[in-house]
Amino acid sequence: MGPVEFIVLAFPEEQLRVPAVEAVMGLRKTGVVRLIDGLVATRTASGDVLAAEFDEYEELRGLLSGREAARLIGPEDVQEAAGLLERGNCALLLLVEHVWAQDAATAVRAAGGRIVGSVRIPPDRVAAGPRAGAA
Repeated sequence: MGPVEFIVLAFPEEQLRVPAVEAVMGLRKTGVVRLIDGLVATRTASGDVLAAEFDEYEELRGLLSGREAARLIGPEDVQEAAGLLERGNCALLLLVEHVWAQDAATAVRAAGGRIVGSVRIPPDRVAAGPRAGAA
């Protein structure tokens, strides 16, 4: 198995943006990532936190079905993710496996190694790096 990551994609207002969702889900279709679990979290204008299954949204229906669905995102995860949202916003919570990295992870394990950590670098930090403008 490749590295697994919990991703929170926030959207303004209490609705998902279909083109953005389709772009993210396109990665799943190409096999770059495997969707392990997912929910939609909403922080209402009054501050309440709601969670909904994908099948409650037409644009997400069927993405987590049958054999590949694993209910790993719990209420604590929803609360933590909602804490990142402004009132009246929603988020797509995704637990994905980076399938593209599976071969490398397998080779590392075969050599007696293991993945001991990973850090996500924000895109603005990468863009601001010393070689960002170099050709």
